[in-house]
Parts: sequence; structure tokens; C-alpha cells
Amino acid sequence: MKNRLEELRRARGIRQEELADTLGVSRQTIGSLENGRYNPSILLAFKIARYFGMQIEDIFIYEEENQ
Repeated sequence: MKNRLEELRRARGIRQEELADTLGVSRQTIGSLENGRYNPSILLAFKIARYFGMQIEDIFIYEEENQ
């Protein structure tokens, strides 16, 4: 799953640590999300979307895998 988290965070001048503190997660979690190494829980995805005033689908892009 791709996401726009880093783009959105940087556009607002927010450090990873600040976003992590606000969301109640570690800075490493934010880094892993931004690098695509971690997919958020639905609760965390909602918190992130609410924080940025956006829909989850506007931040996290689901791409179906070819089977």
C-alpha cells in the first residue's frame, strides 16, 4: 500500500516526532509508514486522516495485486 504521509507532513512543516506524539505512536512508526514498511491499523489510519482533515483514501492508496 502506498501513502502520501511524508508529502503531507512535510507540506505542513511537521516533524516525524511531532506527528508521532500527536497520534500516540513512536517516531519509528511514522518512519515505517512513510517508507511503506508498515501498514497502519484502521484506527491509526482514521487518526491520521482526521489529523490532516482528509479521507483515508486520500492518504493511503490501495493497489490490488495482480493474481
